[in-house]
Amino acid sequence: MSDNHYWLLPEGISEALPGAAAKLEALRRQLLDLYRSWGYQLVMPPLVEFMESLATGTGKQLDIQTFKLTDQASGRLMGVRADITPQVARIDAHRMRVEHPNRLCYMGPVLRTRSNHSTGGSRSPLQIGAELFGHAGLDSDVEVISLAIETLQHCLFDANRKQTDTIILDLGHVGIFTEVTKALGLDSADQAYLSDMLQRKSIPDIEAWISEKSFTAEQIAILQVLPELNGSIDVITQAEESLGVQVTQIQPILRNIRALVERLQGVFPNLTINLDFGELRGYAYHTGIVFQLYLPGVQRELIRGGRYDGIGEAFGHARPATGFSADLRLLSSLSNTSETRANDTKRIMAPAEADTALDSVIRELRTQGHVVIRHLQQGSDTGNSTPEVLGCTFQLVKRGNNWLVKALASDDQD
Repeated sequence: MSDNHYWLLPEGISEALPGAAAKLEALRRQLLDLYRSWGYQLVMPPLVEFMESLATGTGKQLDIQTFKLTDQASGRLMGVRADITPQVARIDAHRMRVEHPNRLCYMGPVLRTRSNHSTGGSRSPLQIGAELFGHAGLDSDVEVISLAIETLQHCLFDANRKQTDTIILDLGHVGIFTEVTKALGLDSADQAYLSDMLQRKSIPDIEAWISEKSFTAEQIAILQVLPELNGSIDVITQAEESLGVQVTQIQPILRNIRALVERLQGVFPNLTINLDFGELRGYAYHTGIVFQLYLPGVQRELIRGGRYDGIGEAFGHARPATGFSADLRLLSSLSNTSETRANDTKRIMAPAEADTALDSVIRELRTQGHVVIRHLQQGSDTGNSTPEVLGCTFQLVKRGNNWLVKALASDDQD
């Protein structure tokens, strides 16, 4: 047996064969059309950029995830993008530089040095997403989360069935953690340590850390309740009562969260909403609402997003921003979407015969959206190129001077 396995792909790198590729492409078109119907314009950032650009803003957190290479033309260090969001922020702030709210969407491959998920996520996702720049109010948060929900709805259900009873929205706000750490006077090292423990929901570690510090009784009470602030909408009232008195700056944040939940419940009455004020993934660059969409039985989030105001500052145009992204491959695995085709689309086998009238008929059928596969007469494998093998259920046959489309199982004209 040969030891040469040149055909093997690196771990976490995938490809799509015809059936899967057709499904991915159909879903890509449908989702981008969905975003366009909401006013989101498509942009196509480059696969590689100079590291100075990729490592700016939110990109700083992606340095360890970025494959780096030297540009032979300039000698400068380039990176293969690990996330498209920073690139879209650059386009909004530097290339487009508009003052009004700007809606942009995108889809493309990204490459990462390691998987983001312990459950076996890809290192080469097809990242699809939408970003809204230039608005910092409640309306833009509602819009982006609603569009993310409709994205998942489209993958799960028929477009005419707006069901959300199986979709779970996890909602948090990094501003609560930020205001609490300010009130406690924590330095950056303690903030990072507490953030890590909250993300791991490690109450014993938090208790041990508290015992090592010189916190007051009121401060200890705040730190002890913080990891418990997760659950239904009642968590907002719990936070108002347990934190709002000592950390008054979180009161406007809690009012904003309550208003957001009420707006979403109005649009999606069957949506399950879980609040988690200890959800701090992306804390280093998120500035407000953070969210993830889940399904029962799926071990990882399907869509994630949030607010990251000021992202364009490094490019000379600070802008509020909110958005979401997902892996198209993962969404496609949930979807029943197949290759888009009209109900009357046919797969037709055509003979190899050289005939200008036949050529004309084939061109017309393809123009109408039908699939026409021409038989290859010469060659040693022609016996395997049967209509059944090629998925054809119709054929072109000549009757007199005319070429007609006939069902393979019928002698009658279709």
